[in-house]
Amino acid sequence: MRDLGVIPAGAMLVRDGRVELTGTRAEIERWVSADAEIVDAGGRIVLPGFVDAHTHPVFAGTRADEFEERMQGATYAEIAARGGGIRSTVRRTREASEAELLETARRRRVWFARGGTTTIEAKSGYGLSVEAELKILRVVRDLAADGKLRYVATFLGAHELPDEYRSRMDAYIALVVEEMLPRVAAERLAEYCDVFCEPSVFPPQKARVVLQAAQRLGLKVRMHADQFSADSGSLLAAELGAATADHLERTGPAGMEALRKANVQPVLLPASVYALGSNTYPAARRMIDLGLAVVLATDFNPGSSPTASMPMVLSLAATQLKMTAAESITASTINAAYSLGRGGECGSLERGKWADFVVHDCDDYRELPYFFGRDPARAVYTSGTCAYKFSEY
Repeated sequence: MRDLGVIPAGAMLVRDGRVELTGTRAEIERWVSADAEIVDAGGRIVLPGFVDAHTHPVFAGTRADEFEERMQGATYAEIAARGGGIRSTVRRTREASEAELLETARRRRVWFARGGTTTIEAKSGYGLSVEAELKILRVVRDLAADGKLRYVATFLGAHELPDEYRSRMDAYIALVVEEMLPRVAAERLAEYCDVFCEPSVFPPQKARVVLQAAQRLGLKVRMHADQFSADSGSLLAAELGAATADHLERTGPAGMEALRKANVQPVLLPASVYALGSNTYPAARRMIDLGLAVVLATDFNPGSSPTASMPMVLSLAATQLKMTAAESITASTINAAYSLGRGGECGSLERGKWADFVVHDCDDYRELPYFFGRDPARAVYTSGTCAYKFSEY
């Protein structure tokens, strides 16, 4: 994870949206035709676009009021118990029209681009009814359709129990399994299924029912695991052969070893720990030492991680997870791409891959986590086409 394959004075030839050649400028210039468009990075660093492998980008409203309550001592669990948290966003999202959600999500998409993100895993989970979940996933499909950034859709119907099912978990799981999942699969609205697996939310035995139903329908699985309690989520992820286990703040040796043996990738979300005011960060160094292909992501959402900035996540990975700059870049590009089944298409600048690259206003890649709180992307390209360009003012 510490070898970035840096090419000093590098250059890249892009044709038909894909990388054709990489090397030094002297090597590449020999192959450039007279009518080629030249993009001069001006001595800045050029990286693959970040692959943000855990986000919740489609929702209505904010939870700024709850954020202020937490700063005054209320806990996330206390706020959720009185009807706040995920359920408060669900109520607003259900009320919003599909057009309104799409307009808001397009505005937020610029936030991702400013940080240098080109591929976004996008979860539902703020509808928690058949039609509202499908509405969110259709918005994700529409976001992907215009090609500015790439989206990979994940169905997260088992994110929380909605108000109308508060004491009827089995009935809600039946709704997810018998109605939501078949519609999602039939309409091809998602590639993955996720469950928030916690004893206090969906315990492992209930999460297993949902995830196995998804697998029978041809969806791959991801999991929210071990955020508040140790190992039960990671052990289930290993048992089911999930693509990823995400959060893992409480994962112990047994859970880590199970993930290693099952080749499940850990997706670490340090911005969520930070935003909740916690100091229980996942044991990234232990995971890396075990050989796990660690991934970093923003967990962008309105409650526990309202940031779309991958450079901010890289800074937290440095200061709180003790990852080097190179490790964090690997975790948020090529490792993240493989966690989404896109390792052959993006995550690195290699021949045949999509030309998804970013010109960062930095002289050294280590500046990305070092200058925290800034979004350094000067220009963002997907398939060789400029999707975002920084404007001077």
